[in-house]
Amino acid sequence: MTQVQLVCGANGEFRACSARGHAGFAAKGRDIVCAGETSILRSALAVLEQTEGITLVSDTSSRGNLAFRVKEQTFGNGERLKCIADFIRCGIGALAEEYPECIEMREMKES
Repeated sequence: MTQVQLVCGANGEFRACSARGHAGFAAKGRDIVCAGETSILRSALAVLEQTEGITLVSDTSSRGNLAFRVKEQTFGNGERLKCIADFIRCGIGALAEEYPECIEMREMKES
C-alpha cells in the first residue's frame, strides 16, 4: 500500500507531500495504480519546480519514495499553491476511493 501525506497551510496552500510504499495492485512495472499516483505527484512537482518564486526541497532518490516541500516562496504564488494542493487532493483522493486497498491518503493542516 502507498501512504500519501499532503500538508497544507491554514489557508489551503500546499506545503509538502510525501508518498511511501508501493500500491501492490500488480507487479512492479505493471501496476496501473502506482503509475497513476506517480503521474499525479510528479506532475505537481514539475509544475512547482517551474514556478518562479517557489523553491522546493525534494527526494526522488528511490523507487517507492517521493517527497517534496516548499522551502521558500515569494509573494504572489498563493493561488498556485492552493491549486497544486487541490490537484493532489482530487487526483490521489479519486485513486484512493477507487483502490482503497492500494492507497491511503492523509491530509494535515499546518498552522
